[in-house]
Amino acid sequence: MGKGRMLQYDTAVDDCYKDGMPKWLSDEELASDDKKNYVVQESEWQKNDWLHLFTEIAFYSKTNNELTAPPPLEIEKVVVVTKEDTEEGHEKLKAHNAIFYVSYKYNGESSEWARDHKAVIRKTMDRKPGHIYLEVVAAE
Repeated sequence: MGKGRMLQYDTAVDDCYKDGMPKWLSDEELASDDKKNYVVQESEWQKNDWLHLFTEIAFYSKTNNELTAPPPLEIEKVVVVTKEDTEEGHEKLKAHNAIFYVSYKYNGESSEWARDHKAVIRKTMDRKPGHIYLEVVAAE
């Protein structure tokens, strides 16, 4: 990333999204649906294909790209955390800077990966059209 782009990124993204990746939240934190956390409803993640894409990216990063076919993944829960203030909780899905806690299941043929999985996905944007940064860490 060039110096000019880095400066733009540095000023557009809140400092809390620049530190190390967060750890998986506790069950209590994941269950709280408040100003900071939003428990995404199943109907919402069904409508937002990009949540499935983020989950696939997390899965592929975990498997080191061993699987070549699109993985049959079933999202079980999504919690989004952002500092961006929104009137409605579901608006947090549109936040430029957010952290997604996704629990999902692999339902494919590879027995090595057939189990429940968790991922922490940090999405940051520098407000330039087409720019998005994703960081992913598998949580167990």
